[in-house]
Formats: sequence, structure tokens, C-alpha cells
Amino acid sequence: MYTFTNDYSEGAHPKILELMTKYNFEQNTGYGLDRHCEKARELIRDWIDMPSADIHFIPGGTQTNLLVVSSFLRPHQCVISADTGHINVHETGAIEATGHKVVTVAGKDGKLTPESIQSAVDSHVGEHMVKPGMVYISNSTELGTIYTKAELKSIRDCCLKNGLLLYMDGARIGAALTSSINDLFIEELARLVDLFYIGGTKNGALFGEALVICRDDLKEDFRYLMKQRAAMPAKGFVMGMQFEVLMRDGLYLELAEHANAMAKEVADIFREKGYGFYAPPCTNQVFPILPDGLARKLMSQFGCQEIARIDERNTCIRFVTSWATRPESIGYLRAYLSGLTA
Repeated sequence: MYTFTNDYSEGAHPKILELMTKYNFEQNTGYGLDRHCEKARELIRDWIDMPSADIHFIPGGTQTNLLVVSSFLRPHQCVISADTGHINVHETGAIEATGHKVVTVAGKDGKLTPESIQSAVDSHVGEHMVKPGMVYISNSTELGTIYTKAELKSIRDCCLKNGLLLYMDGARIGAALTSSINDLFIEELARLVDLFYIGGTKNGALFGEALVICRDDLKEDFRYLMKQRAAMPAKGFVMGMQFEVLMRDGLYLELAEHANAMAKEVADIFREKGYGFYAPPCTNQVFPILPDGLARKLMSQFGCQEIARIDERNTCIRFVTSWATRPESIGYLRAYLSGLTA
């Protein structure tokens, strides 16, 4: 059985395993100070066209989010997130455990707007409430949607107006950048946020994320903060090797583009059957709205997750494709669905 549960069910792209095998017995400096991490940093800086960027490799996304929020907020400050944001619904209170509140606002297809951010700022006044200090967004979002250049610029302007840091969770940044409706280049993105991360775990790596700090006044002593939060593994070179491979010859975007192409085929299957979507499909996550009976069968057969009850008869479930999704798996889904709905 092939599952569409997530985009990190498989191991790693063969080119990553090939390089890791090649250098398996090489002795490396620890804690991210090795030549592979440095080469990966160099490749990332070239990609985003930002020679001064500070880049750190961190094992996982939740750990990266926790580290960023806890490092750059003062004790009395909070972070603003969409109600569907990963830090709000998928991290077991990790942010709150550091002493910082996640203030949520209703998202529009999973996205924040300047208006929603401003409403959160305006509703937190005076020293009897937490003070907003950061805005958290993800691209692509938890609903698979992406930010346009104009949307990100308007959020950036709102953050500047209110003295807020802008942090982008890039677990699926590859999917966003290779979306057919994307109009934002990575060089532009890096200049519209204060910091962001490039997700490896969900785009071909065994594990690991590359945190990019763009703003100069956030860079000092960050490695101390990493170590304090247990985010500095001794074998950092393992992540360096992986990003060294992903950043070469366009592989990172190639893998994301494949995942998006497979997701488009999934969306087309449901669209052809006349079903609608919870959010407009544009990356590697697809959210069809289906009759309950059909949804249950597909969840059982393909490992899909229930996202929302739409009404007494219909449910939204999630299909996720990845760098490793094979066309024959899409064909099997098509045949299975046709058999159920014939």
C-alpha cells in the first residue's frame, strides 16, 4: 500500500546517501564547524544572493521554531500566528513551554494578512498583556497555500510599522518556490523577512533544516543559544553533507517541483470527479472535500488524515505527495477511486 500521509515517510534522495557513504569514514570537526557545513552555507548564500547571511543547521522544524522564538523575543513578548500555524496546532505547546504565548488570528486559507496582524497588535495594549514581538508565517502554509510577492511585502510593511520581527517557517519552502502560481524568487524572499529556514526533512533529506538569519543584529552569539536549546548536534556534518547535495545543480527545487507535479495529478483526479477543495491546491498538499463514506475508505487505503468536518455528510482529508512519489502510485489512486465511484 502506498500512503499519502506526509512528505517525510521515505529516507533520503540517493545522491545524499551516495555522498554520505563516500565520506562515511572521513573524520570531521563537530558541531557544524566542518567543511561540509561550510560548503553548504556557501551554496545557500550563493542561492539567496546574500553573502552576509548567517546559516545554522538544526535537526528539526519544531526545534528550529522553538529556538527562534525563544531566542529573539523578550520575556514579556508573544508571537503572532495564524490559527492553523504549525507552532499553534502541531508542536505540543513547545513555544509556550519557553514562556512565550502564541497569539492566534484567523487565517485566510492558512495565511496571515496585514489586517489580521494589526488587529492582534491593537488588541494587546499596555503592560497587563503580553506584547507582540514577532510574526510567524509558513510558506507553503499548513493548507498548502503560498504567499505572493505583494502579500509578503504588505506583511513586511506591517511588521516594520509595528516593530515586529518577521520569521518564515520554510519546512515546505521548496514547494512554495516551485508552485505554478509563485511569483517570488528566493533572493526577494530573503530580503523581505528577518529570518527563515530552508526545510530539508520534507524535501529529500534524512532530516535537518537550514536556518538563515538575514538581519545583522540577530546574529551575535546565536551558537550559544543553539547549544543551550540542545540544537547543536555533535555530528553536525551529517546535515552539512545533506544540504551540500541538495543545494547543488538545482536538486532542491527539482525535488519540490516533482512533489508539486504529483500533487497536481492528485488534485486533477478529484476535480474530474466533481469534488471541491478546502483550500486551493497549488503545492504538494491537496485537501479534497468528500462524502464521509468515501473519505473513510480513502483514509484507510492511503493513510490520509482527516482535516475538518465540513458538515453532517462531508469531510476534508489531506493528501501529501513528496520528492519520492511515483507516477504509478497516482495511477493506483485513480484506479481505486474510479472503482469506488463507478
